[in-house]
Amino acid sequence: MIHDVIIIGAGSIGLPTAVDLAESGLKVLVIDGEKGPGQQNNKKAIGGVRATHSDFGKISIGRRTIEVFKNWHESRGDDIGWFSGGYSYPAYTKEDERELKELMEIQLEFGLNIKWLSADEYAELVPGVVREGLLGSTYSPEDGSCSPLLFNSSLYKFALKAGVDFRFGETLVDIKMKGDKISELITDKGRYQANVVINAAGSYAREVGAMVNEDLQVFPDNHEAGITEPVARFFEPMVIDMRKAPGSANFYFYQNYEGQVLFCITPDPPILGVNNLSTSEFLPMCSKRMIELYPRLRLLRVRRTWRGQYPMTPDGFPIVGQSQTAENMLNAVGMCGQGFMFGPGMAELLTRMITDDLRDSDLEILKSFDPKRDFSSEEKFK
Repeated sequence: MIHDVIIIGAGSIGLPTAVDLAESGLKVLVIDGEKGPGQQNNKKAIGGVRATHSDFGKISIGRRTIEVFKNWHESRGDDIGWFSGGYSYPAYTKEDERELKELMEIQLEFGLNIKWLSADEYAELVPGVVREGLLGSTYSPEDGSCSPLLFNSSLYKFALKAGVDFRFGETLVDIKMKGDKISELITDKGRYQANVVINAAGSYAREVGAMVNEDLQVFPDNHEAGITEPVARFFEPMVIDMRKAPGSANFYFYQNYEGQVLFCITPDPPILGVNNLSTSEFLPMCSKRMIELYPRLRLLRVRRTWRGQYPMTPDGFPIVGQSQTAENMLNAVGMCGQGFMFGPGMAELLTRMITDDLRDSDLEILKSFDPKRDFSSEEKFK
């Protein structure tokens, strides 16, 4: 049997894309080496969703994803824990204040709902935040969060309903070419054919690319996160502190729909590769930074920590577009830790690419993700 589309990876990009394609009438097969959907980095996402990026492509995909998430309960009937708490970037240095305000001007030009709060206004939004040195903060109230686990479960249900064929527990071992086209995908358990192949393999995107002699600039690095017990809500927005400290760059935390505080830190220098073992360094380092910024967090009990990967590109932008070596392959890789917040919007874009229904705005979006770019730029506050 020849499928219309085979998707490699049932994660943050692959699963919503499978649903959109199948609901568009295409016969879709998804191959994933795990035992179920979303078992790599998708389930490790902390659930933050924002449109407040610095570029038309990422802003557009982020805005569309927010629309999908916030309307999911009404349109699909499943509660995925959506909460419009917003995102905030408090500034404690003049440099951060200047860069945040410069970025905000760009974001306002793209029509985003974002504003600058004074130190007093921010202290009302996040009661108890440290005031010493606080210069103010950006605040984007339409950004928010939801549960990756609930959304993944809902997506999988609709994928099965739409007739998506899944092959879990199968590892892709080879891709056969006939001329410039993929003729066959070979796993450790079977052989499959399709008119179009989508590489949505997350941390393993580069290995998949190598099977068609393509050098994809995707390099996973390791990040750790944690979650506390649930408590009554005491603040709303995601809080991102951009200051560096020994062993870490930025860190961020928020309170989800159940009242749990989720938190994450960006290691500095990056820890490259794929290693899912939690470390003893993460919790003391992140907890110290969180309590110094927001002392009210000090009495919360941490339930668990975990580790996953950000499949990074050199410039912090995804790689989305036709493979440069396989005519019938699309790459949707290098989401730079933002796969969950891009998933639904990216799925719709990929579906329009495959069904030849691209809009003028899509062509502009795809310029940001062009696989042929030189990767010399870098997104602000990525």
